[in-house]
Amino acid sequence: MLHRILIFAAMAGAVSAQAATEPTMLQLQQRIDKLEQQLQQVENSKPAAPETSPGPQAFNPAISLILSGIYGSYSQNPDTPATGFELSPNNHGYTRSFSLKESELGFSANIDPLFSGTATLSLDPDGGISVENGYVQTTALGNGYTATFGRFYSGLGYLNQQHAHTWDFVDQPLVYRTFWDNQLSDDGVQLKWLAPTDTFLELGAELARGRNYPGSNRKDNNGAGAEAVYFHVGDDISDSSSWQAGASFHQTYQHAAEADAYGVKNSFTGDSYTTGMDFVWKYAPHGNTLVTNFKLQGEYFQRRRNGLLAYDTASGGSNITDSFLNAQSGWYLQGVYQWRPYWRAGLRYDQLNPGSADVGAALVNVPASYSYTPVRYSAMLDWSPSEFSRLRLQYNLDQSRQSLTDNQLFLQYVMSLGAHGAHIF
Repeated sequence: MLHRILIFAAMAGAVSAQAATEPTMLQLQQRIDKLEQQLQQVENSKPAAPETSPGPQAFNPAISLILSGIYGSYSQNPDTPATGFELSPNNHGYTRSFSLKESELGFSANIDPLFSGTATLSLDPDGGISVENGYVQTTALGNGYTATFGRFYSGLGYLNQQHAHTWDFVDQPLVYRTFWDNQLSDDGVQLKWLAPTDTFLELGAELARGRNYPGSNRKDNNGAGAEAVYFHVGDDISDSSSWQAGASFHQTYQHAAEADAYGVKNSFTGDSYTTGMDFVWKYAPHGNTLVTNFKLQGEYFQRRRNGLLAYDTASGGSNITDSFLNAQSGWYLQGVYQWRPYWRAGLRYDQLNPGSADVGAALVNVPASYSYTPVRYSAMLDWSPSEFSRLRLQYNLDQSRQSLTDNQLFLQYVMSLGAHGAHIF
């Protein structure tokens, strides 16, 4: 009897416990259902995911605009060429008084997983738009190779690849003005190889049209009108300093390249060979460039021209053509020191060597040699409250023209609107 009572009591307890737990489980299930409904509402309120694009910047290129203006004061005619370099252009791009410099409008973006593209348009202050750079670059060749095709600044030397708003002085060195018409840009293809080594080693080669000086933009030739090869090597000396050095070679052909020289109009047809060396050293305490830093750089170029010079082409009866061979050179050395945040000062020395010419007997009015060495001294001070703005004061003592000492004073502003890529070393 007792056994039956105990079993009945246990069964009654189990039934009572089940009855007590059923309402709690029901409440939990209701809460779970409610949370799932709220989660679904949140998911439905999210914006639709964008469609897969060819590249991370597709249809959304980085856009930048560089605004630059200058005030220039000269005590001599700035268009007079350096002594001994009458056949070279003297295009410095500056005028007296106030002037708006060319503005640069830049676009860059990835095209797809294989290519990226860059275009820089030059907006002339007097009207008109020209293509300064417009090229496509590979992004997936691998093994350190990069190919570029289109219009680009040549990789020779050190300064040539840098856009004007990154220059440390208002103007280019004299050797760049006379040898490259300020800067060598061409249409063609470029191949670079970056060695997989701890020491920086870059090799480059270019085939181009020869569109600009010292080429002559021939339109009747299917082949390349200019070639260039170069290398750059560099390394860290410590955690505070690093260096880079390079050498380059450029060859092109000039056809009937006209120039005002020796008091008359002339034209040169022949080959132009240029070799160069460059070096740069940078110092910043423990790599921190924000407070203080120093940069020392220099370049040397030598050019040899061999061909025919037509003298006095504007006068049909006096058009005299004979052989012309000359070798000229030029170099510069500059240092820029930032002694406190935002403030920098710099000094630069330029020198040209007119060399001597082997002139044909018929060219009796063409000087074979000069007894003058063109030089120029420059000093600058600039203030950059951010990486997007800069104000600069510069003075040049230009003695590149014999008996014409030119005192030059410049005030410049350079402002960057929008995103822009990192600058080279």
